[in-house]
Amino acid sequence: MASSKWLTLPPFIPTLVNVKNGNQISSPSTITALKWVTRCCPQIPKTLVHKLFRLRQVRTQPPNHTSFKRLSPKDTLNSGDLIFLPQSVKQTPPPTHKHKHLSHSHPPLTDKQINFIRTLLIYKDPALLVLNKPPGLPVQGGINIKHSLDVLAAASLNYDYSEPPRLVHRLDRDCSGILVMARTHTSATILHSIFRDKTSTASHNVVVDNGKSDRITVVDKSTSVSSQHAVTEYKVIGSSSNGYTWLELSPLTGRKHQLRVHCAEVLGTPIVGDYKYGWQAHKKWGLFEDEEDSSEELLKEETETLLPFGLNMKKGSICEKRPRLHLHCKQIVLPNICESLQNVESGSSRSCDLLGVESLELVAALPPYMQRSWEFTNS
Repeated sequence: MASSKWLTLPPFIPTLVNVKNGNQISSPSTITALKWVTRCCPQIPKTLVHKLFRLRQVRTQPPNHTSFKRLSPKDTLNSGDLIFLPQSVKQTPPPTHKHKHLSHSHPPLTDKQINFIRTLLIYKDPALLVLNKPPGLPVQGGINIKHSLDVLAAASLNYDYSEPPRLVHRLDRDCSGILVMARTHTSATILHSIFRDKTSTASHNVVVDNGKSDRITVVDKSTSVSSQHAVTEYKVIGSSSNGYTWLELSPLTGRKHQLRVHCAEVLGTPIVGDYKYGWQAHKKWGLFEDEEDSSEELLKEETETLLPFGLNMKKGSICEKRPRLHLHCKQIVLPNICESLQNVESGSSRSCDLLGVESLELVAALPPYMQRSWEFTNS
């Protein structure tokens, strides 16, 4: 059977990662053939996937065998197993995405916009991209969102890849800092498992307030089915004479607004610029003066400092009337996924063991307004 007739999917790779206190967490060691095909090929309609199985056109090649074996949807794959599909599936048109209409309703990006997105890139290898996300730019599209990083990255950061980079975690719109994106289906699966496996037993629960809004609150010993464990480690970096304290926050789980809620409701010290969870504290500080008296000179200054997509990263330090959110993802340490995948492809490893590879230490610089706040408090 000629190999040119077949499309080879990435090998199934259960991941193994090291978490706090040396504990090891792995993703499931097996997976069904149907689930792996749909995960690797989201562009193929599910009806066609099932048809390929019915026609016995989904194959695998057992280790040390030269012949192919037919797979049924419920057959399980083990680490390193490959699946082969007919090359004709590559001609399948991509599905219609929820945000596809955005590409038609908005003009193509300008060279200036594309170059700006590329200046955010702080790391790139065959498996992933890492951006220093600017504050004010949403990560994902939605109602009344004109520009989002997932769409902008798809238009600017494909490079020589046929598929766009994928989100594997989130940052709030007004947060800044490290945002990791996967470049392939396989790396996306591994990165998702790494971020997902951070979830563990925690000392506080977070729930949606009354179930009626997107505001999160802390409860003790909750029996509510909507509650979720959340834990954050913190360290005081330094305090200033004017009442500000810099904290290093390490989220061991990834809940919505986790750091903001823990600072405001557990520590009792809301993050500067967090008007959602720290409204009363900001009001007490007198940081809500009327902005209608802004002079023409100030308006001119703001216009001149705007970046593409209407972003302004210079305004908003603690020296100003209304500071912006001071929450920045400064550092992330990840296993070198690219190295691990290369070990699998070279045959030196049958599984994607992330414990035996070097770590990537990724660091993102502060946005200008936070850097100004840092210098002010340390002067």
